[in-house]
Amino acid sequence: MALELQQNLKLQQQLVMTPQLQMAIKLLQLSHMELLEMIQQELETNPTLEEDQEIETEQAPEPSSQEEQSPQEVSVEEKFDEFADWQNYMDEFNSVGKVHFESEKKEAPDYEAFTASKTSLADHLRWQLLMTKPTEEEETIGSYIIGNINEDGYLDITVDELSQLAGATIEKIEQVLSLMQTFDPPGICARDLKECLLIQLNQLGIDDPLIVQIISNHLKDLENRRYKIIAKATNANLNDIGAAVNVIKQLDPKPGDKFSENDQIYIVPDVYVYKYEDDFVILLNDDDMPRIQINSYYKNAAKKGESISAEAKNYLKDRLRSAEWLIKSIQHRQKTIYNVMKSIVKFQRDFFEHGISHLKPLVLRDVADDIEMHESTISRVTNNKYAYTPQGIYELKFFFNSSINRSHGETIASASVQEEIRKIIETENPKKPYSDKKITEMLKDRDIDIARRTVAKYRENLGILPSGKRKQF
Repeated sequence: MALELQQNLKLQQQLVMTPQLQMAIKLLQLSHMELLEMIQQELETNPTLEEDQEIETEQAPEPSSQEEQSPQEVSVEEKFDEFADWQNYMDEFNSVGKVHFESEKKEAPDYEAFTASKTSLADHLRWQLLMTKPTEEEETIGSYIIGNINEDGYLDITVDELSQLAGATIEKIEQVLSLMQTFDPPGICARDLKECLLIQLNQLGIDDPLIVQIISNHLKDLENRRYKIIAKATNANLNDIGAAVNVIKQLDPKPGDKFSENDQIYIVPDVYVYKYEDDFVILLNDDDMPRIQINSYYKNAAKKGESISAEAKNYLKDRLRSAEWLIKSIQHRQKTIYNVMKSIVKFQRDFFEHGISHLKPLVLRDVADDIEMHESTISRVTNNKYAYTPQGIYELKFFFNSSINRSHGETIASASVQEEIRKIIETENPKKPYSDKKITEMLKDRDIDIARRTVAKYRENLGILPSGKRKQF
């Protein structure tokens, strides 16, 4: 059978992700802080972009329930031969608020110079070790110990392994370790929870035999609040056990936490919802967003420049095209967030009026059909976005809930059911907390019929312990 080459003509449709579409999708997924960071990076890397420093001095209008500042439709063109003037493109999205400007320029101090750096746990321990004036061998052993302390403050290596690493005897390792277990914070350098708590008792000068016995032999029973078993094993009455437990509760099981280097995550709302008279007003958060525009000099150079080379002109056109895509994508992002939030307010009006217990079942398709967009777009818009509402700050995904059927045919949102569970547990007797089965029965009396395992799942989502671990003296 001979092999031969043939040419065939085939017609097919294919979805192509243009650079403009890719940028628009990327911006939709960014949070407010991430968007500000991206804009700043574009200002630094794209010479054709600049920040408009002009200060708006006109008085901002008062919010109106009848006339909201809805963004206009964005028209995206494929040709970029002529570059539009986008200087005032952000005017459509300016949120109402006070305008601040200074009459004269003042040299502001460098506040970063006054910011103290946070001391790490390793540095804190190393400083204390050096204050003891250790020998060279002790300093070496101490450095190995510090290097193997985890973020909770526990030693993650055995004494035998330390002996091999440091080339020292086990007795010397134990000596240095005992010294470092007296360091601040109390309980540091312990090898397990029991040793950590006993170290803290020793530093506090507490030598109650009952407390020591509970920590040494009954931590598992203490964790599960099996106080009667502890009382029987220690020949103590429940009142003494309760007093001992209250002392143990004051100890720190994770002494290294206070030196944690995990940065705090600050939530900045992307959109604000205010109650104004009998309606809700939606305002986009763009107070700290740079007003970017295309540099007129580079625009004219790319359009009419005759003294620059063809290569430079092509580069300028490429940068100008990227700048225009960014500006249009920001417009599209703001418009989409506004429309999604407006649809959410329409569906969840009772929540904005009365709170979580009035949240209704809502899925992405409901909002997508309402604003005539695809579900995937709604998913991107609601991801990592937050809204300031009269009921507090919530992620946009919070407003989407699965439905649970009531006995008489109506539905209720799963978040509302979780809120009912939280309220039930808040009103329980701490000495006799409700079991999941009891909560299921109480919900059934409120016309909410769900299984016990569903109650357990929702309770865990709320971060609430089982009834056995909620029991108190």
